[in-house]
Amino acid sequence: MATPPLGSHHRDTLERIFDRPSSANVDWREVRSLLEAAGTVVEEPNGKLRVTLGAETEVIDPPRGKDVDQQLLVDLRRMLGNAGYGPE
Repeated sequence: MATPPLGSHHRDTLERIFDRPSSANVDWREVRSLLEAAGTVVEEPNGKLRVTLGAETEVIDPPRGKDVDQQLLVDLRRMLGNAGYGPE
């Protein structure tokens, strides 16, 4: 299955997610926008997000601050990579 094409802003966010060493400032709003463009995002009544990318579905607890933490970056890399959105 082909992955939906991403705009330049989403590709920039994808690059920041896959940067090593990880940038400490990957903005949550940009990540959520990327996830919505690449897959399906459903907000649950408890505020968590059910994210489906490719064949994988995960429930993500949005960060309290502006930026995503290191563990969420690891999870996002796995999910995006498995869905065909790896680093170029």
